[in-house]
Amino acid sequence: MQLTKSSVAPYLNFPVRSKSVPDLTRLRNEDEKKKELLLRSRIAVCLVGGARKFELTGPSIVENVLNVYPNTDLFLHSPLDKDSFKFSIFKDIAPRIASIRIFKPTKLNETESQRRVLTPSDSPNGIQGLLQYFSLVEGCLTMINDFQIQNNFTYDWIVRTRVYGYWNAPLSPDNFLPNDHYLVPSGLNYRGCNDRLGIGNLYTSKIALSRLSLIPQLDAAGFRQVNSETSFKAQLTTEGVKFFENHLPFCVVSPRTFDFPPTRYGVPIASISSPGPRSGAFCRPCKPVCTGACADEIMQILKIGWRIEGGNGTIQLCDAHGEWESGWENNFDRFAGEKLAELRRRVMESKFEKCVNDFDEMKKRTVNWDAPDAKQICGIASRR
Repeated sequence: MQLTKSSVAPYLNFPVRSKSVPDLTRLRNEDEKKKELLLRSRIAVCLVGGARKFELTGPSIVENVLNVYPNTDLFLHSPLDKDSFKFSIFKDIAPRIASIRIFKPTKLNETESQRRVLTPSDSPNGIQGLLQYFSLVEGCLTMINDFQIQNNFTYDWIVRTRVYGYWNAPLSPDNFLPNDHYLVPSGLNYRGCNDRLGIGNLYTSKIALSRLSLIPQLDAAGFRQVNSETSFKAQLTTEGVKFFENHLPFCVVSPRTFDFPPTRYGVPIASISSPGPRSGAFCRPCKPVCTGACADEIMQILKIGWRIEGGNGTIQLCDAHGEWESGWENNFDRFAGEKLAELRRRVMESKFEKCVNDFDEMKKRTVNWDAPDAKQICGIASRR
């Protein structure tokens, strides 16, 4: 489907703020109109990645993203693994499911242009890992395009984020930008753009999500040996898309280990209980070992682009040099609250038969379904 700026649905106009009382009243009214318009807009939320700790992240995504905007459709693109059974929780909590694709991953062919443009450095699985991730992102765009054609409409907005993101506050309307600007999280950009979330209209999202298709253009433009974040920024800038950075209330739950305290080019791991906006920083449920002035000092040591921005003294750091500490489940349940704690326990205590039944019921609620048999998804979990 060929997109032009004129074919994209109308978007919101943000006012210039003023300190005068009359203007504040006017701005409040305009903010309400903006919010009302957004609530009527058609929004596609694209979740990509493996299930990992989805029993922690899934309910938070539903509560703070999907349920905030009533005209939101869910798209899930995920590789099949031992944790995929956790997606069964969507049966009970996801409001509208447009398309789900859970697939058996295979190795992707690596082209010469991909090897020239991308670097294997700092990617746990080298260039292959980047290509797998890019394929997930672009595959979600394909799912969205197919759904639009199938139902003869177009989305006003696309929110693309990761399955393993934990949200501690609602996604604000201020993150839906006017004038063909694309929204990315602040900080952790590693000389590019933070690629752990993106929000844009249909026009800008088509460019942002074409992670594989635009590599030849980056090759022709002379980009060499760049990481995911740098290639992401290059996609936007070479195609003329302006981006804006903002602080966002989510973090990426990760099982990886990192040195503590981090050095100038190190990786800070936030406690999942940190009240501030983590903007996609790695996190885990831990008892924080560094808060307040301690955390602020570490952020100043880190190079710009490696820092967690926008915490304003609220970031709490973990010592993540080892595995998750014993009793992390109790720590999570205490700060997440009883609702999310109950959902975590429900999915982890689900028996094989219930898992199968939940997937079968979820399939009935889903418009487009492309996944292995429920018995296969529920049966490969190592715990069963």
